[in-house]
Amino acid sequence: MGYAGNSSPQFVIPTTIATRPKDDFDFYIGDEAQQASKTHSLHYPIRHGQVESWDLMESYWQHCFFRHLRCDPEEHAVLLTEPPLNAPENREFTAEIMFESFNVPQLYIGVQAVLALAASWMDARATDKTDNPLTGCVVDSGDGVTHIIPVVDGYAIGSAIKHVPLAGREVTLFLQQLLRDRPDIKLSPEDSMEAARRIKEDQCYVCPDLPREFLKLDQDPSKIVQAFELGNGTKLDVGHERFLAPELFFNPEMSGNGSFTTPLPTLVDDVIQACPIDCRRGLYRNIVLSGGSTMFKDFGKRMQRDLKSIVEERLSYTSNLDAVNKSAVPQVNVVAHQNQRYAVWCGGSLFASMDSFPAYCHTKAEYEEFGPSICRQSRVFGSLLC
Repeated sequence: MGYAGNSSPQFVIPTTIATRPKDDFDFYIGDEAQQASKTHSLHYPIRHGQVESWDLMESYWQHCFFRHLRCDPEEHAVLLTEPPLNAPENREFTAEIMFESFNVPQLYIGVQAVLALAASWMDARATDKTDNPLTGCVVDSGDGVTHIIPVVDGYAIGSAIKHVPLAGREVTLFLQQLLRDRPDIKLSPEDSMEAARRIKEDQCYVCPDLPREFLKLDQDPSKIVQAFELGNGTKLDVGHERFLAPELFFNPEMSGNGSFTTPLPTLVDDVIQACPIDCRRGLYRNIVLSGGSTMFKDFGKRMQRDLKSIVEERLSYTSNLDAVNKSAVPQVNVVAHQNQRYAVWCGGSLFASMDSFPAYCHTKAEYEEFGPSICRQSRVFGSLLC
């Protein structure tokens, strides 16, 4: 959360609420909720990008406005974001809470993928300025879910969107299991989870080739093994865990969960191939990474290499690749940029700071006249959101 025009959010807190049964006034939100997990029950109002408890979500928003931002929502226009394929009913519930409970004067609900594209456009190193800034394939991976969203001229192609139940939380759990399997580490479930989270964020990276990385580890461990200090002061060496945990995105069968075995580059290719043929070149040329789970070192390089191999292999089936005109081979470009971790927020900050932003918002007067159904209409693109 933060204010429009800033380059980074003022506050980042988990969407976690800790409550006690039959006590509506004894609750904690965010980091405080996680610290109170031993005496309170933890609740997650958002799961896999969708709001599951609107009462808890309203309490969460109230905490954000008054405790962190310390602002009166009646005096500010509010921009919120929504995941792809969000139900129109959820958009209406959001409008009801914002206009009736918080009495905001103006509200805009933005599509996360479009805002992520705008954030990549803010970085001069991200893409060629001759490209269309609102056309690209967004790979958005956070803590709970990974979305692959093709966007053409600002429109998300809903029929091609895919969501993957593999994201940062699964990587943390896999890394926690790797640590607990080691005989030299004795940790409680809470401590091992915290250690896994810290190792994931500070030391993990994506390797170009898994067998070669294990060979390198055997030949010269000093190039890979790094020391890590646990919360209780215990020190341990972290080796294969560093590159094996994020490998889940490229070899998901390692998790042991048979319900999902398709590598992420293959899914990105499937999404682009499901789009109209005249849009595919622009989508391949601008594959934008977004979210904290895409921040692993060399994540973008591995994605681009694997995706390029998939495209060339498909061309080799239909014709001799050496004889194919180079102009016929689509350019594959994966964009990693400085706004990547908070790409959606940075795109929203840019959009909300524009002079034309108030003209695109829904107002309290319109809500009182027409009801929450006004949020089914996009004023930016002049179309229904459904």
